[in-house]
Amino acid sequence: MAPIRIAMLSGPRNISTTMMRSFENRDDCIVADEPFYACYLNASGAKHPLREETLAAQSSDWKTVADELNARDGADYSFEKHISFHFAYAHDFDWLKDARVFHLIRDPRAMVASYKNKLDDVSPIIDSYRIQRRLYEQRPAPVIDAADVLKAPEKTLRALCAALGMPFSEKMLSWPAGPRASDGPWAPHWYDAVNASTGFKPYKAHALRLSPEMESIARACETDYAFFYSRTLVA
Repeated sequence: MAPIRIAMLSGPRNISTTMMRSFENRDDCIVADEPFYACYLNASGAKHPLREETLAAQSSDWKTVADELNARDGADYSFEKHISFHFAYAHDFDWLKDARVFHLIRDPRAMVASYKNKLDDVSPIIDSYRIQRRLYEQRPAPVIDAADVLKAPEKTLRALCAALGMPFSEKMLSWPAGPRASDGPWAPHWYDAVNASTGFKPYKAHALRLSPEMESIARACETDYAFFYSRTLVA
């Protein structure tokens, strides 16, 4: 029997890789790390770190990737980590029709500050929220906030698993440090912090100082963030 697909839609720098570690540490789950990244890079021409390595490692054909996700086997569940702005050039959401979807969100100011540390162009964060909201309005799905996960990992993950119709596992709360064979080729640039982790780091509020340009990008996300936050499973 094919695995039940669990598709997480997230913006960048949203503890999305930490969530992937959490699901991968279950005994019954395999993961797919940003399977449409090469599709996005090919369609957008974006000059991201390790672009050529990503294009060489993944198919850049949307249908091929969707077919591969539906053909996976070897576990009860298949967790898919998707960065939402990767679908700015996709034609539709048909590839999600057989998946159980949930949305991971984060305060846009925190997202902008974190993303800017890794990449100069943070404007795709706006696309991430717009794409997630468009999908949600077509097909409502569970929503969790990254801050809630860090403040109360077990409570939030139990609520998420219940909403997804899957059992909670204590193994989702901690994992061995280090990289994984399932990590995408972009991992050396992005995954240093998560590779050092063995669980969810305690939540810490930070005083953020953003440039006027970064503040403008964060403000552009505020309405969509508020829309999602009012629908979170744990608040």
